[in-house]
Amino acid sequence: MSNDVHQRSITIGGVSAEELVNTYGTPLYAYDTTVIRNKAHAFIDAFKEEEINFQVAYASKAFSTVAMVQLAEQLGLSLDVVSGGELYTAKKAGFPMEKVHFHGNNKSLKEIKEAIELGIGCFVVDNFHELSLLSSESKRQGKVAPVLLRVTPGVEAHTHAYISTGQEDSKFGFDLQAGQAKRAAVEVLEDDSLHLLGLHCHIGSQIFETDGFIEAIDVLYSHLQNWKQTLSYEAEVVNTGGGFGIRYTEDDQPLDPSVFVKTIVKAVKDASERLGMAIPEIWIEPGRSIVGEAGSTIYTIGSEKVIENVRHYLSVDGGMSDNIRPALYDAKYDAALAHQATPDNEQVTYAIAGKACESGDMLIDAITLPKAKSGDLLIVYSTGAYGYSMASNYNRLAKPAVVFAEGGKHQLVVKRETYEDLVKNDLSLQSLD
Repeated sequence: MSNDVHQRSITIGGVSAEELVNTYGTPLYAYDTTVIRNKAHAFIDAFKEEEINFQVAYASKAFSTVAMVQLAEQLGLSLDVVSGGELYTAKKAGFPMEKVHFHGNNKSLKEIKEAIELGIGCFVVDNFHELSLLSSESKRQGKVAPVLLRVTPGVEAHTHAYISTGQEDSKFGFDLQAGQAKRAAVEVLEDDSLHLLGLHCHIGSQIFETDGFIEAIDVLYSHLQNWKQTLSYEAEVVNTGGGFGIRYTEDDQPLDPSVFVKTIVKAVKDASERLGMAIPEIWIEPGRSIVGEAGSTIYTIGSEKVIENVRHYLSVDGGMSDNIRPALYDAKYDAALAHQATPDNEQVTYAIAGKACESGDMLIDAITLPKAKSGDLLIVYSTGAYGYSMASNYNRLAKPAVVFAEGGKHQLVVKRETYEDLVKNDLSLQSLD
């Protein structure tokens, strides 16, 4: 995003917000794809400087569409999927299946069957039930499934309680301390239909420091040392997950991607050399940190309500149906009016409300903006991750369109839903007599 002082209009990818809205309407998810490119290159280039084998896998749960998956392929990224739907999206996008990593704590037999048939690059296995299904289906198809074991290293990132996933008490992964992970490793190593690539961990989300990654790698290697001694096994791959923080408001101070990469690489190299192991291929899984800041949501302001000495509400034509994070996580966002007023214009502190029939549908509790009116455009920044991907049809609200913009050009990549789309799967009532 940029603020063109001459036109006094915010632009996204070199296109004014007004032009985007005139073309596609509101609410509208608008992505500056140059930001996506720069973020992806920052991770990839940092690894290249380290001269090691690596994969940067885009965590598509953050934002998954055919166009986004195709862009990920153009950028040289691998792809992390967590469902049959995300896998199907990758297939429709023509993404190379050997660069797909399949996550999830409850993969169905149908999903496992489809993934093996497509020849994906890796299953990130989460539990013994999955191991059993994967082994049986691999044998049935006469194939060998590559496996990473997801483990819980007992390291908790300093992040929101709802999105901390690396501690021992988690629905994700094999527990290291209780010996589950080693039992799983033995099962895989003794199974001709499975191939153990290595270990995976994910310690949380929206992380602004590197200490947790260093600690998690130390924990992984303390167990890999034991596995080398007792199982004669060395990991080919160590995947340290994602969770790299982004800027939502001025209170957020994210680190440059290269800082995370260099810290992770150094920790893995140091541990490998100390224990006399070959340096494995290192994988990471940025999602939010690639697309989050690239996306903005443009709304049209509607009603206004003033409660003297309490709050001044502005309501917009979207809300929790297109961005559930404020209601779910108490997530904070920054915003601006699309057409910037002069500095001497009256400033007002507003509460930005959504249009859903829920008192909790508040996008921003308090933000100071130039005085606004019905029909003005409001841009909420950094909605590129978990906006569209978590959108719903609550209140039978149609999901917004998605547009990519770059270099002054723009392209529709997801059509706006229609009322007909909302009822296309509904069936008429039939007599039960």
